[in-house]
Amino acid sequence: MRYLLPLLLLLLFGANMTNAQSRTLNQYLETAAKNSPLLNDLRNQIESGKLDSIRIRAGFKPQVMASSTGTYAPVINGFGYADAITNGQTLNALVGVNQALIGKNYLNAQFDALKLSRDSIGNTIKISEQDLNKTITTQYITAYGSLLQYNFNKEIVDLLTREEDLLKKLTRSNVYRQSDYLTFLVTLKQQQLQLNQSRLQYRIDYTTLNYLAGIADTTVNDLQDPAIQPVLFVDKANSIFFQQFKTDSIRLTNARKLVDYSYKPRVNLFADGGYNTDFVYQPYKNFGTSVGFTISVPIYDGGVRKIQYKKIALQENTRQNYKAYFDVQYRQQIAQLNQQISDNANLEQQIKDQFKYSESLIKVDTQLLQTGDLRIADLIIAVNNYLSVKNLLTQTNINRLQLINQLNYWKK
Repeated sequence: MRYLLPLLLLLLFGANMTNAQSRTLNQYLETAAKNSPLLNDLRNQIESGKLDSIRIRAGFKPQVMASSTGTYAPVINGFGYADAITNGQTLNALVGVNQALIGKNYLNAQFDALKLSRDSIGNTIKISEQDLNKTITTQYITAYGSLLQYNFNKEIVDLLTREEDLLKKLTRSNVYRQSDYLTFLVTLKQQQLQLNQSRLQYRIDYTTLNYLAGIADTTVNDLQDPAIQPVLFVDKANSIFFQQFKTDSIRLTNARKLVDYSYKPRVNLFADGGYNTDFVYQPYKNFGTSVGFTISVPIYDGGVRKIQYKKIALQENTRQNYKAYFDVQYRQQIAQLNQQISDNANLEQQIKDQFKYSESLIKVDTQLLQTGDLRIADLIIAVNNYLSVKNLLTQTNINRLQLINQLNYWKK
């Protein structure tokens, strides 16, 4: 009897032991961000946008082009093209220069459009990273909870297995009845089944975590405590979830400027030099050059400009509606998560109180067991109640981590 009590106490209060753990949440977050094809695609789009800026700037520099044309229009027996039109034969080899005179403001507006596009992609990257972090963290917490459950079940099975040998000897000594031993054995078998189930569940959750992070590895390792803490809220005006609305507003304003600039007069200068002849008279002297300019002034476009203004106004109205709707959802989501975290904390405190009662009951039962006044069945019921409360406490802690993860998602 005196050997049974210490083992029972070890069974009940030693279940908090955990195995050594090797992988951390930060490692998974870094690996997932590195492996994400979406994030790599978006980063490449930003680099491509920078090249577009260089391309536009180069396009407004003097454009130099070399060209050559040769024609021959024969007249046979009086049949052929009129020489007055074709000159019979011509040959030119020219180098031309074309320069568009673009106002600095118009050029800046085009660059601003490209910059706003890059800013929009940059904000998309931040949101995508936040989405990825939330997904990875959610699965990490789920897998970590399965690991805690597995370790807890393993400790119970190991201790009950050692306990079975002693209880078998006590039963043979008629300290306990055969039915008491069989009742204990049923409990052991149930715990072994739960251990196998928890091992399978942890393997599933762990491999799913590797899949989401882009890790091709079927080896199952331990996970460290995610240690997630609530982060401070940023000003809503600086939130990545509202930054896109601000960028879109600036983009629409810039789009209206581009419409205005497209209706301003345009001046283009050109020049060429080289050889141009029809071989009629002293072709060796037909080297020369020419210069010129073109001016285009929009006068009437049939109302296209007003239509473009209306389209921009509709886009601005759509932007404002989306922003107002999202603002309501944002505030509602934050309030709801804060309420759930508060309710979860209250529930956790109630479970801890119940946990104390379960511990007290176990201590009373062990005192009665010393005098032989307690049935094994009653002790097993007390143990099962203790285990149920312990499992509920673990699940509540996992729920708390998941709620904090969801809340932190909106805090960037």
